[in-house]
Amino acid sequence: MKALSTTKRQLVRIGAIAGAGCLANVFAPSVIIRPVLAQQKKEQEEVTPPEDLMREHGVLDRVLLIYEAAIAKLSRNEDFDPAVITQSAGIIRDFINNYHEKSEEEHVFPRFKSARKMVDLVNTLLQQHQAGRRVTETILNLAPASRRNANDRRHVVTAMQSFITMYRPHAAREDTDLFPQLQKLVSPNEYDAMAEEFEKKEHQLFGEDGFEKMVQQVAKIEETVGIHNLNQFTLG
Repeated sequence: MKALSTTKRQLVRIGAIAGAGCLANVFAPSVIIRPVLAQQKKEQEEVTPPEDLMREHGVLDRVLLIYEAAIAKLSRNEDFDPAVITQSAGIIRDFINNYHEKSEEEHVFPRFKSARKMVDLVNTLLQQHQAGRRVTETILNLAPASRRNANDRRHVVTAMQSFITMYRPHAAREDTDLFPQLQKLVSPNEYDAMAEEFEKKEHQLFGEDGFEKMVQQVAKIEETVGIHNLNQFTLG
């Protein structure tokens, strides 16, 4: 009888807890639902480190398309506003060289070196970062006079083409070889902390929605150059 009595008490207690839960759902659903929805929203908005870096490569590639449009016009000796080149190179310097690449150098490359994975690739990527910064500074220095000075125009065309030639395979190799392996080298906590650090740095340098603002800047330059309509690239 004692065992039976204990079981009954347990059942009553379970029933009371269940009943309280039901009442809470009926009378205060927002107390339960809101935290759940907030967590779901947070999970949907979270961007993993590789996703963050790869979408930044999208900004890079769109600037390379602007460079290509500038090269085509300058090579034909057509008039081209040098401010477009300066603005584009400024985005490369500020968003790619000084933010995106710094994130890779401080948080991604060291982990591969510590794990002794893809070290040769990482060393090459690092050398290309350094070379890319030099080329970007060259473009920024030459662009202002490229409209009136034929020599500067030739050199800025060469510099932009060199940058494109190096960074297309650079970004592609990171996207396909390096970034997919990153999660294997760090703990889940490190992975999450890295994502938070990327976001924190982005906000510090570019404000809230820094990535979105940078995309908008690129889109305005594309419109100025006349390459904003994606349909113009569709094959007939």
